[in-house]
Amino acid sequence: MKVNPDLKNRFIPTRVQHKTLIYLTPLLAWILSVAITQVKKHNLTVNLTTFRIWCYVCEREVFLEQRPVMPVPAYHHCKSPDHPLKPVPIAVADDEESESEEDELKPRGLTGMKNIGNSCYMNAALQALSNCPPLTQFFLDCGGLVRTDKKPALCKSYQKLITELWHKKRPSYVVPTSLAHGIKLVNPMFRGYAQQDTQEFLRCLMDQLHEELKEPLPEIGVGDACEGDERRDGDRSPSEDEFLSCDSGSSSDRGEGAEGRNLGEAELLIQDESQLLPGAKKKKQWRYHSVISDTFDGSILSLVQCLTCDRVSTTVEMFQDLSLPIPGKEDLAKLHSSIHQNLPAKTGVYADSYASQGWISYIMDSIRRFVVSCIPSWFWGPVVTLEDCLAAFFAADELKGDCLCQQVYKVLSCFFCCSSQILCVHLKRFRHEVMYSFKINSHVSFPLEGLDLRPFLAKESPSQITTYDLLSVICHHGTAASGHYIAYCQNVINGQWYEFDDQYVTEVHETVVQNAEAYVLFYRKSSEESVRERQKVVALANLKEPSLLQFYISREWLNKFNTFTEPGPITNHTFLCQHGGIPPNKYHYIDDLVVILPQNVWEYLYNRFGGGPAVNHLYLCSICQVEIDTLAKRRKVEIDTFIKLNKEFQAEEAPTVILCISMQWFREWESFVKGKDNEPPGPIDNSKIAVMKGGHIQLKQGADYGQISEETWQYLLSIYSGGPEIAVRQTVAPADVDALHGEQKIEAETRAL
Repeated sequence: MKVNPDLKNRFIPTRVQHKTLIYLTPLLAWILSVAITQVKKHNLTVNLTTFRIWCYVCEREVFLEQRPVMPVPAYHHCKSPDHPLKPVPIAVADDEESESEEDELKPRGLTGMKNIGNSCYMNAALQALSNCPPLTQFFLDCGGLVRTDKKPALCKSYQKLITELWHKKRPSYVVPTSLAHGIKLVNPMFRGYAQQDTQEFLRCLMDQLHEELKEPLPEIGVGDACEGDERRDGDRSPSEDEFLSCDSGSSSDRGEGAEGRNLGEAELLIQDESQLLPGAKKKKQWRYHSVISDTFDGSILSLVQCLTCDRVSTTVEMFQDLSLPIPGKEDLAKLHSSIHQNLPAKTGVYADSYASQGWISYIMDSIRRFVVSCIPSWFWGPVVTLEDCLAAFFAADELKGDCLCQQVYKVLSCFFCCSSQILCVHLKRFRHEVMYSFKINSHVSFPLEGLDLRPFLAKESPSQITTYDLLSVICHHGTAASGHYIAYCQNVINGQWYEFDDQYVTEVHETVVQNAEAYVLFYRKSSEESVRERQKVVALANLKEPSLLQFYISREWLNKFNTFTEPGPITNHTFLCQHGGIPPNKYHYIDDLVVILPQNVWEYLYNRFGGGPAVNHLYLCSICQVEIDTLAKRRKVEIDTFIKLNKEFQAEEAPTVILCISMQWFREWESFVKGKDNEPPGPIDNSKIAVMKGGHIQLKQGADYGQISEETWQYLLSIYSGGPEIAVRQTVAPADVDALHGEQKIEAETRAL
């Protein structure tokens, strides 16, 4: 049996913890002695902050319920979960052997990760994501969608890692070398072996996964801003930029001096159309979605009022995670006296919740509450709940911005518009000042089940389910300068909680999780109705009724049905083209994209969720094939013509005309003709490199432009239109040349006289 050697040191009481023993009464000492008797009078050390216990005789962490706590072996037999509606088994196609019922009940995903040099921040984040069923199930079941030509193909490295973690013949730990190398290529910040922030790693990883896995959707109207498939608000064009992960931290400064914050582009969208050319065609705009956006993205609806002109505007801000402030004592008093007094309070674990945990757990929590009451508030600090942090985030606030009157704005109200399927909450424990950094060690109480976001939900939200259950917690031990990350995750198969500390995986009691110093929390939207819905579909499939037709359904949507509480309408567009057939580029791996359903199951799902379309025959789309051939021919003609004209331009020793072209537009055109982008660029847009001087259009100083010949310009203009035309060298007329020679001749004769 392996025991983490660092675990023992973690349970030695600190100097402050020894001081807290002064406040223990004889009654508490008697309670502890009874508890020690229950474990055969072994010598124990109790950490009064987390109530984790170390036994010096057993030389391991123990629980007073006498539950075994040890690194989980590769094959661990577990009982069925106490709450059968909660876990969703994750099926992995390990090999061709069929799995027995006993194999399905074996917990998986209990594989550690080796620390490859201060990589605990990465290991904890990956374990937390690995225990998010919607994401993990996608990478296990929807392999056909994990295809990309983009470097460094991080999605493929992540898929390989998830497959290793959830394999039924998993090792005790894996080494995430490939994924670590890929993330370092994407972001140089993670190069080297310095300790990094786990939340920044999460953002970088999910941004890159979205970029590699995103699929285009037709542009929808602004009025549909609350639809879950869209990522961007207002009139923002996704083609202009890459995945926009809204930094909710920019909005989470409320309650921490947000009056100095400037309004960002994501909050007050003022589109400048002055640069658009009259009659120019806009490039077709697309919105993108991926399993990342479908799982984690939500939006926040805010009412913002200018305190000078009283103008009120509604803004929609997309978020991937919520960065919440930890309110101090004065902030708590203000919240509790105003808004938060009407919100449901969940400040800890109550006695009635211990019915299934035993009297020992109740005693341990009573000890904690007694110690808190005995120690002065200046020492322990106020009790802060996760609901307090949410209330501080959504509270009204004043902030600076650029209105027409250039005064101060006030956020009147701020609510969820679309809640995510997985809600990622980041507690802002680290403060970075000019000269130093420090960590906020305040304990934040958070519920393991039943986090209700209804008080923070906008009326316009289409989501009907507002309850969330905890999936995983990332904790940071140490100071702002250094420390160690671990993760607590609930296994989806057996419902038990485990500590993931690099390569060590240890089963823990849920009270350990509840007393943890949380840094990042992952909550999953929960609904017993959705679980019963899945059970009903399984029952229909087991009926094996004879049917004349079989229907194909998207694996991606079926994954949503199995893991989402609100999967939405059936979306078969992931394997169909707009003509109803199979696109040629997906035809050779169509089996990875679809699942065959019997007629009774399809009819039930279609009547329940709608969407579609119904597909009972797969065929290669000939229309798409013709379009692909035509597009390939067009690309070849354009790039060959450009190369030919550009060679002629380079051969000219003294070109009479040199024209300019925006490199931003040229790069879009280059991506199109080289096959990296399926959509051609819009009209040539030289407005960003042009400036008007003396009534003439001239090249802007320091502009990002390229030089092309007049023939090349005319060729591109004939295809794409646009402008304006900018010349850096004009043709000199013959008449002007004669006049110039005449002036020079007169000047020479004058000098001779």
